[in-house]
Amino acid sequence: MAPRFLILTAAFGEGHNSAASNLALALRELGAEARVEDPCLLGAPVSTRALCRGYRVVTTYAPGLWNQIYRSTGKVDFSRQRFPLMRKPERRLAGLVDDYRPDAIVSTYPLYPYFLDRILAGRESRPRIDTVVTDSIEINSAWLDAPTDRWLVTDPFTRDSMIRAGLAAERVIDTGFCVHPSFSRQQPVGDTASVDPFRVLYFPTPKRPHVRRISKSVLRTIPDSTLTIVLGKNVRLLYSKAREIRERFPGRVKILGWTRRVPKLLARHHLVLGKAGGATVHEAIAATCPMIVHHLVPGQEEGNLRLLERIGGGCIAEDPARIAAILGDLLADDAAGWRRMKRALRAHGRDAGALAAARFLIEDLP
Repeated sequence: MAPRFLILTAAFGEGHNSAASNLALALRELGAEARVEDPCLLGAPVSTRALCRGYRVVTTYAPGLWNQIYRSTGKVDFSRQRFPLMRKPERRLAGLVDDYRPDAIVSTYPLYPYFLDRILAGRESRPRIDTVVTDSIEINSAWLDAPTDRWLVTDPFTRDSMIRAGLAAERVIDTGFCVHPSFSRQQPVGDTASVDPFRVLYFPTPKRPHVRRISKSVLRTIPDSTLTIVLGKNVRLLYSKAREIRERFPGRVKILGWTRRVPKLLARHHLVLGKAGGATVHEAIAATCPMIVHHLVPGQEEGNLRLLERIGGGCIAEDPARIAAILGDLLADDAAGWRRMKRALRAHGRDAGALAAARFLIEDLP
């Protein structure tokens, strides 16, 4: 009988959902059964959606406030259920465990292992519980203190930082971020490739003026460049501004809404501009696509930026003038700086995280 995995995610940020869905795909490829569920959405859909909207607004327009909230969670004892909003999600999770009867439970959100510890207390047999950590280097204590059997992490630097924080080395496994399995099967732009035209992939935030300003900084700095703007969930909010750019620079701008083709887009472009979220950063790393971070949520996303910088595959530039300056430097001397970033990302070699995690989880079953 195929091993059965229950994978838990949460709608607070795209990293959790991406890691969960990609891991499920990889487990199924390897012959396992996998089910992805969000206990928060199942147990408290109205309040969860409201909190998600608030999360997006605060992280976009008041990142300093979110930094204070995020830092404060490091002092919370999640081993005790003190949050009324989480009671229904915890009960829903208990029902999922009883109904599905998994061989192992994998959480991509740090709070669920605490729920499971209470749910499974006193039971004679319990499934293995593993935690997929979607942050890098800067790891909140909610992850570190989670009652879990293993932590699966994104890179060796994160693993080292968690071991220094007191975790047993044999319980912290470097698999890489759970990117889509297709990343390992595609051929990205190589470090010796032509940069004429220089193709830039841009993921804007909902801040409307930034779409025009950042787009102009790219298209004016590199006269022969092309720009693909992926609006995602912000189509209604940002489309008119993006269309202005497309009309001003005819033949050089492509606009996309929500798309499943992100792996292929990253492989075909020379550089990506985006926020420092876990999914975006690690997908850029997997595609060996150098990245300029134009928006950073303090605290939560600082470690992702640090990882890019330590690898040598990206940097931060939060205003259009700085973006233009960095692009000019990267493309000087036949794009020597850009080619150096490509080689650094290729040497890091993290394009199969979901498959690596799936193999480990299957082989680690009793």
